[in-house]
Parts: sequence; C-alpha cells; structure tokens
Amino acid sequence: MRVAVVGTGYVGLVMGACLAETGNTVGCVDIDAAKVARLQAGGIPIYEPGLEPLVRAGLSSGRLRFTTDMAEAVRGADVVFIAVGTPPDEDGSADLQHVLAAATAIGQALDGECVIVTKSTVPVGTAERVREAVARHARHPIHVCSNPEFLKEGAAVDDFMKPDRVIVGADSDHARTVLGELYAPFVRTGNPVMFMDIKAAEVTKYAANAMLATRISFMNQVAEFCDLVGADVDAVRRGIGSDRRIGPAFLFPGPGYGGSCFPKDVRALVQSGAASGMRFDLLEAVEAVNLRQKGWLLRRVQEAVGPLAGHRIAVWGLAFKAETDDLRESPSLPLIRGLLDGGATVVAHDPQAGRAAEALFAGALQCVDDPYRAAEAAEALVVVTEWRMYRTPDFARLREVMARPVIVDGRNLYEPARLRRLGFTYRPLGRGAA
Repeated sequence: MRVAVVGTGYVGLVMGACLAETGNTVGCVDIDAAKVARLQAGGIPIYEPGLEPLVRAGLSSGRLRFTTDMAEAVRGADVVFIAVGTPPDEDGSADLQHVLAAATAIGQALDGECVIVTKSTVPVGTAERVREAVARHARHPIHVCSNPEFLKEGAAVDDFMKPDRVIVGADSDHARTVLGELYAPFVRTGNPVMFMDIKAAEVTKYAANAMLATRISFMNQVAEFCDLVGADVDAVRRGIGSDRRIGPAFLFPGPGYGGSCFPKDVRALVQSGAASGMRFDLLEAVEAVNLRQKGWLLRRVQEAVGPLAGHRIAVWGLAFKAETDDLRESPSLPLIRGLLDGGATVVAHDPQAGRAAEALFAGALQCVDDPYRAAEAAEALVVVTEWRMYRTPDFARLREVMARPVIVDGRNLYEPARLRRLGFTYRPLGRGAA
C-alpha cells in the first residue's frame, strides 16, 4: 500500500518506519528542511530504542523516503496520515493550526481517491474540520477518519508493532476496508482493530490518557497519606494491584507525570468539557495533585539539607521517564529551577537528555557523563528518572564520594531497611524516612 505521513515528529516517524518495515511504500513529509536532510542521511532526531535500525532499513530498501514536498509525498497515496503537533494554547486547549494547515495542503496535493487519517491527538469534532479543509481543494473522493495513537515513549516501536488494540473512527466502508488491510500485519495475534464512530475515537484517546494520569495522581496521594500514617505504599500498591478489577499498571508513585501527552491531554479534555458546558472536576483535581507532586522532590531536599545556598546537589535522571530523551514537563525541571534559585550548585547525569538540559538551563546546570561523578561532594542525591543503571548502584562507592549520605528517591528504587543499614539518610515516597 502507498502511504503518506505528514509530520516526522515522534508519532509520524515511528509510524512511517514501522509501516515501511511491513512492506508498504511510505513517504514522510515535513516542513523542517534540516530535519528532513538528517533523516534522508539516516540520522534520528529523537532517542527511541529500536527506531534507528528501522529507519535505516526503510531507506535502504527504498520503501521509506523523506521529503519537504507535500505533492511528492501524497501523489498516488492510498492513505495519508496527519501526524503534526497539537501544542496547548494559553487556555490549555489544543492548537489545531498545524493540523488544519496540513489538511489544506493535502487537499491541494491529492491526485486520486484517498483515506485521510488524523493521527494527531485532537479534540472531538476535529475530523469534520479536517474534512472541510481537504474538501475545499480536493477534486477526488476523500474519506476522513480518526486513528489515535497509543505509543509509550521508550517502547513506541514495540507498541506499534504489537498493539493492544487499534482504534479507528470511520464513517465509510472504503475507509474501514483500507485501514483494516493496512493494520492486518500488526494484529495477527488476535488483538483487535476496533471500529467505531469518529467522535468516539477522538474521545477515546483523551479518555485513555486522562485515566492513566488519574491513576498516577491517585497513587501519589496514597503515598503522601502513607507517609503521614506510617504505612508502606509499596505494600499497598501490591495489595490493590492484585485485584483483577484494578490491575498493577500505573500504580507506582513518583514525582509527577510529564512528557508530551498526559499534561497536555488532561488540560485539553478539561477545556473541551468547558467548551461543551460541563466541568471536569475530577481531572482538575488530577492536574492540581500533579502540579503539587512536582514540588515534592525540592521539599524533601530542603528538609534534608536546610537552606540551599552553597550546597552541592546531585540529580540522577532528567528525562520525564527512562528510555527517552524527552524533557517536556519533566519533574526534573522544577526541581532544578528550585535548587538553582535557592543558590545550590546542581550536577546531573542522564544517559540521553544531558546535553538538552544543559542548553535549557543556559549553563547554570552542569551535566556529566558518569553518575558517580555527579555525586562527588554532593550533600544530597536526588533520583528523578528510573534508568536501569540507577537501580543497583554501588552504595559503598556513593558513600565514599558524597559529602553527606543523603538520597531523595522519587522512584522508590531502593529498600529503606538496606539504606538504613548502609548509613544513608533515605527519603523515598510513602515508605517512611530511613
């Protein structure tokens, strides 16, 4: 099948590479000429495990190409995916200018009947606006669908290749047939392609992310309560996660959710509710809890070392989660800002996001290439991101290089009893202070 993908960001690039891997001819188009040139040479602008080999294989086979020319990408396509950004507006609602601009350009470039698919995360009703924008220029039949993505950063290739489900909102038999054939190689093990009405598909994406964000904020409040009453949140997590009605996923407390999806999508759903005449009280509370949770790390450091001025603080992990270099809304950012504003010196380590973080803080943050170098002479070590290399550190070496053996653990990676025996002041989430 001939496929065009408009946008080579996180979603578009993963989708284009995976569709080319399964035998389709895929043209990816982007207005960023420098990014396109890099991709044409086999370079990857993001860190995502398993993606670079797929892109290189697609380029080598000729099934994957990158261009800045919309007409070249769309010409002869059976399916065109819109996978451009929908950044939040000032009020939190999704900004659709890039989606609608892409739709207009697609309509001008089409040379035959085509299925147009919104892959970007968009509010209810966007597909109709896309249909109108394409139809103003298209001279051939079009079929507009919604096909939201559910990719986890750090596992996006596996998620696309082996999806839990594929959601398709469509209102024509032609669109259902084409997308059913396109996704058939990815659902051979029995996980479904779920066809529904277009608006339901648009709501499903927001509702899924809002549900996961709600679980995170709920567990963070449970962890706070456990600290107050002296319970172990890890035992609580295992206890409720064993209930089949609840399940174990997204029940680990942490320093607050971040990334490109959860914060933006929760706000957008709140705004969509307001625009429809209702108030999403629950999601407003979810967001409020998350904002407060992002201050937890800084508060614990201040409790451990007192006034920050003149202190050296080490930070392990900068990306919002492991296996990505994405800093968007990461809990590390308010922590570092607070530490620097208080007069502390901050030295950090992250295997992928260090260079971007240094640029973001304009030289005020020092990033090093070894976690133990970051901990040298530190009066507290803050664990923000759950990279594997942080899970079983050499605690004897840490004791030796740190000025004070204080660990603030935002991911509950270590056992409090063990840290106590080793002589550390240990501050985890909801597990008591050792």
